[in-house]
Amino acid sequence: MKKLFASLVFFAAATPVWAATQTVTLSIPGMTCVACPLTVKAALSKVKGVSKTDVLFDKREATVTFDDAKTNAQALMKATGNAGYPSTLKD
Repeated sequence: MKKLFASLVFFAAATPVWAATQTVTLSIPGMTCVACPLTVKAALSKVKGVSKTDVLFDKREATVTFDDAKTNAQALMKATGNAGYPSTLKD
């Protein structure tokens, strides 16, 4: 029982080490009006693991912070595309 408990404590403590917070910027050229960022932000915020979204209409881009153990850039681009706003990773 002690070994099981020790193993559980070890893995519980080690899990955060594997996950990392990442930030990416997406280029979203299809945003053509000031209401578009609201739709894009809502779509990105629904993706599990996303902790922060900043959508800038004037730059036609979104900066997204997420937990890479729960999602990835491909899922973010899929979310914007499904909302009607295809996006690509910005360099």
